Amino acid sequence: MSKAMLTFLCLAVLVLSACANTARGFRQDGVETGHALDDATHRVLKSTSK
Repeated sequence: MSKAMLTFLCLAVLVLSACANTARGFRQDGVETGHALDDATHRVLKSTSK
């Protein structure tokens, strides 16, 4: 295997890893945002029902 091919493969692995980390981060942010909105909605509904 040539050095150029090895370099390309290493670069491809790094790029794929970065994309996977970004996608995982977006998913976690979405879940956390959903929980925060749910909590806020419950607080608002609870305060207006009194």
